[in-house]
Amino acid sequence: MEAVLDWVVLVMRTVGSPGVGLATALETVFPPVPSELVLPLAGYTASEGYYSLVAAIAWATAGSLVGALALYWLGAAWGLERVCALADRIPLTHAEDVRRAVAWFGRHGRTAVFAGRLVPGVRSLVSIPAGIDRMPLPTFCAYTTAGSLVWNAALILAGYELGEQWHLVEAYVGGVGNVVYVLLAAVLVVVVARRLRHRVSGGPRRSRPPRSQPPR
Repeated sequence: MEAVLDWVVLVMRTVGSPGVGLATALETVFPPVPSELVLPLAGYTASEGYYSLVAAIAWATAGSLVGALALYWLGAAWGLERVCALADRIPLTHAEDVRRAVAWFGRHGRTAVFAGRLVPGVRSLVSIPAGIDRMPLPTFCAYTTAGSLVWNAALILAGYELGEQWHLVEAYVGGVGNVVYVLLAAVLVVVVARRLRHRVSGGPRRSRPPRSQPPR
């Protein structure tokens, strides 16, 4: 990770604010490179005078949109049927689960895209079901841009104000991310437990019809 951050700093200082956009696009597509490190670092670099704060936020938001669009098109290319077929091959998962999730996304897609951009661990993944559901592209871009702008501005401003202590942002935001990961893991455990119980019981049992009483 230190090598990655050194490269990010080099790009930002060499290219300027467009380098912030490049780094943000990469962290959107590759979640192991966390935005809670990249964005405060961009703010700190802005405080050193390599580019303006407004330019950093603008380019970061543009990079977030580019990365989100790449994942959107990935989901659109896969399509619902391919994802359902893949789910049927994975133990304890079913295509019907995917269909229900996509149906839920169809009802709450705008909220999911906007709020998802503000949640560590979900920010990147939320673009894939949007592509599968074929959310209208202008709508997806608008809500992705709005959510990304809030997230990027908050973290870049924090890094700008903290200066050399920019890394403290990751400690606080990372705690929120850990909570999200624990909740997702808990949901996964519940789903797996239900599948196992269903498989052991052999599926829902049919109730026996009542026996007819003999005539008196």
